[in-house]
Amino acid sequence: MKWTQEERAARGAGVPASERRGAGEGPPRLNEELVDFADITEIELRVLRRMKEYTLGDHGSVFHGSGVDFVGLRDWQPGDRPSSIDWPQSSLTNFSPLIIREFEQPSTSSVVMVADRSLSTRCGIDGVPIAQTIARGLATIGMSAVFFQDSVGLVTFDHDFSSLLGLRPRIGKGQVIHILDAYQNGRGLLELRQAGDLAASLGGFMRKTSMVTVISDFLFDNVGEMIKDLAHLNALHDVFLGLVDASFAFELPGVSAGWVEAFDVESGKSRVMSRGELAAMAGRVREWQDDVARTAKEAGIDAVRLESDPVKFDIALLEWVAERRLRRR
Repeated sequence: MKWTQEERAARGAGVPASERRGAGEGPPRLNEELVDFADITEIELRVLRRMKEYTLGDHGSVFHGSGVDFVGLRDWQPGDRPSSIDWPQSSLTNFSPLIIREFEQPSTSSVVMVADRSLSTRCGIDGVPIAQTIARGLATIGMSAVFFQDSVGLVTFDHDFSSLLGLRPRIGKGQVIHILDAYQNGRGLLELRQAGDLAASLGGFMRKTSMVTVISDFLFDNVGEMIKDLAHLNALHDVFLGLVDASFAFELPGVSAGWVEAFDVESGKSRVMSRGELAAMAGRVREWQDDVARTAKEAGIDAVRLESDPVKFDIALLEWVAERRLRRR
């Protein structure tokens, strides 16, 4: 960005790794549900109510014909519909596991959600982790894809992008539930073959032109390099950023101590800061994320701010969808 890592640490002008995220709570609690079934049902109803206005009337299409293409067979996964089970093929495996016949509609689009699953996203304040907003983003965008009969997949990354894991895009509400479970607990995720930079790795994961949603708070080093890679990917796919507002996790109560030690759950490093620096952390996070949004805009990538409050979250997405429709007319 504007400063090197050493300059940020010396001048206090950025958000170094040893201070970022997780200042509000201790080690992440991975066993807590980020989004439960009641939340998913509520999100589904909101999507149905909000998105109907965008689908009423006749719509032109570049696709012709009907039907589906057979993609292949795979093992049963939680959330799969019973109607998709291939019973004759399953009998060959003695029904352990069950075999699923997978189909794809040529007239539908593909949505790939790239989500930040680093440990620091599981930290927060007042029992609300940053990952909860990311999970809500996955559920909302996933249910919107289901509404339009689009396939939806998932790619997760850690704080240094050394591990990319994914789920292939599939259609259906069960796939969205499977994605949320995979993001929460890491179940069913397959390692992606990394080919050079991030754009090449994601491009190799997708079979066809897709909408790519990158959801994170972007509080890590080398954000500029990541956005450059995504700009290259944006030449072939439709990329936009879901910028999770993480400043709430740094709005900490006042402390009487003059010096406070902050611990980074990812690197294991700690740093001592003054009480004044601690109080200014939330503002510095907002400035950092504003800079990320400007950098993305300059690179031709849309960025929508996602807040932890459900009402503000929905309003932000709706305003972005409406603005995007106006720009493309």
